[in-house]
Amino acid sequence: MSDDRDAARRATRAVHAGERADRVGASATTPIHQTSTYTFRDGDEVRAYQEGRLARDEYGRYGNPTWRAVEGKLAALEEGEAAVLFASGMCAATTLFLAMVPRGGHLVITSECYRRTRQFLEEYLSKLDVAVSVIPPADVAALGAALRADTALVFTESPTNPYLRVIDIAAAAALCRARGVPLVLDSTFATPINQRALSLGADLVIHSATKYLAGHNDVLAGAAVGSEAMIAPLRAAVGVLGGVLDPHAAYLLLRGLKTLELRMTRHNENGQRVASWLETHPAVRRVWYPGLPSHPDHAAAAASMDGFGGVVTFELDTDLAGAERFVDACRIPLIAPSFGGVESLIEVPATMSFWDRDPDERRELGITDSLIRLGLGVEAPEDLLADLDRALAVLAR
Repeated sequence: MSDDRDAARRATRAVHAGERADRVGASATTPIHQTSTYTFRDGDEVRAYQEGRLARDEYGRYGNPTWRAVEGKLAALEEGEAAVLFASGMCAATTLFLAMVPRGGHLVITSECYRRTRQFLEEYLSKLDVAVSVIPPADVAALGAALRADTALVFTESPTNPYLRVIDIAAAAALCRARGVPLVLDSTFATPINQRALSLGADLVIHSATKYLAGHNDVLAGAAVGSEAMIAPLRAAVGVLGGVLDPHAAYLLLRGLKTLELRMTRHNENGQRVASWLETHPAVRRVWYPGLPSHPDHAAAAASMDGFGGVVTFELDTDLAGAERFVDACRIPLIAPSFGGVESLIEVPATMSFWDRDPDERRELGITDSLIRLGLGVEAPEDLLADLDRALAVLAR
């Protein structure tokens, strides 16, 4: 965990890092560069650009000044050398796998990860004869056993979805470094405010910037941050694959990042208070939140994180119909997938995200019928607690 001075510096970086000193028209904010192409003055300027003597943009799929402001801000927040933007968090992950895993290669992932990531590996990357080893989340010993001579990378979320498992990043990084395998961490649930995975040893961090980074449930975006050497192949790949972020979305992401530290302070407060309260409620069987001593990875989280975010996962003492009644009775959280915005969102994963699986398959994946995922926004914690208390009362009727 870092001290208060580090937190203050992150707040300042969130506002100012990456912004160009020569803003167009002396504007206080970085403008939206809404252009698909860039003009050259003459043939000499074209040659200077092609020979690397002139740093500028050529075509919108390869660069945009609004992007660069966002990328600079993200790199500063994550304490990395460079960043690259994508059209979505899923695009960040798929581009990463295609760019870093060779045909016939091998990668290690954890069993608890975003279901579309698993789907891409099973349905698409398998066509390139890529072998995938799946290990339990946060299990460093299993990670060591899964590494092979041909392992191209290790990919894990931390915290994970939906049970918020937290890996010992430093220990995992040491294992991977000893074998020459890059460790890639999806830090969407943590953000660079709560966790700086690169400083702990990860080689690359990716985000679904749709969530906390943008923060207002109005943008689809993704990002990767790391060293210049790690980012270069991803930047080249996105230019070929075409999953680029449009300038207006980049501007909205830039605006959202400026309040990231402020918002995460409230998300963290709401998460901790709601999780602690739910753990004492008789209608709740179990709560998963890294900030609770009862969480299996609380020690690892406490050692590596400065806050535990606004997502709380819990299981009700009821069945699927009861879980739906509870969610329907909530008045502040909106029934929706996703998390990380200023509005609280709530869902029953069995129906929202896994309804295409039969009950046995859902149970094998750890998705019980009464499981709830609550992505807390920035509303007043007292109002959230009162709303949840009233909604839980329907289970006693």
